[in-house]
Amino acid sequence: MPRLANLQLDTASSKEGEMRHLKRWTRSACLLLLALGLTLWLGSLLQGATRPVDAVLVLGGSIRREIYVAQQRVSQPQPLPVLISQGSADPCIEMIFEREHASLAAVWLEKCAQSTFDNFRYSLPVLKQWGSRHVQIVTSRQHLPRAQWMGQIMLGAHGIWVDVVGLEETGRPGNRESFLKTVLDVGRSGVWAVVSQVYWPQCAEMVPLAEVDWADWQAKGFKCEHQAGLD
Repeated sequence: MPRLANLQLDTASSKEGEMRHLKRWTRSACLLLLALGLTLWLGSLLQGATRPVDAVLVLGGSIRREIYVAQQRVSQPQPLPVLISQGSADPCIEMIFEREHASLAAVWLEKCAQSTFDNFRYSLPVLKQWGSRHVQIVTSRQHLPRAQWMGQIMLGAHGIWVDVVGLEETGRPGNRESFLKTVLDVGRSGVWAVVSQVYWPQCAEMVPLAEVDWADWQAKGFKCEHQAGLD
């Protein structure tokens, strides 16, 4: 009986040792995979940083942002694709581009976003579809640094490098910044950076600027911001 008891103890001790070894191996493998994933992601992100800007993302909030993009577009030998996320009224944007003699081609209006968080959330699928790796974000200086940090987190998590142009607003931009708002938005951006690896929503309301429905807008009425000079 004592020999049998000792044999059972030795067997249990051996199994415990095997379990500890398996746990250590599993932990090491997970850490190795995590390090490999981070290395590949960082390499992809830095590679995007070395490339020229290949798309422009305009965060809605002031018509001066659309004016800036239209003016910049005129000087581009090959106009970059532009995504305007919940910007000014569609006909106002079209009139600005036509006034500046800027091409309407490859300019898309995203109509789903209701916040800065949504701007990036709904823009991600479009930018990925375009194969964008280096995106210029156009917003107001008053919108910084919150918009910049959110873009770097939410787009950077997918290997997209972000540059931000902060325009000086003369009117009243559609964004009010606060420390608490910045902390909350940056925090949920970090969570979304993880979730978006497996899921991201697509906006069902995407309008090509060249196909704005003027009849519909005239029927329901619209008004452009005074600083656009379209009166």
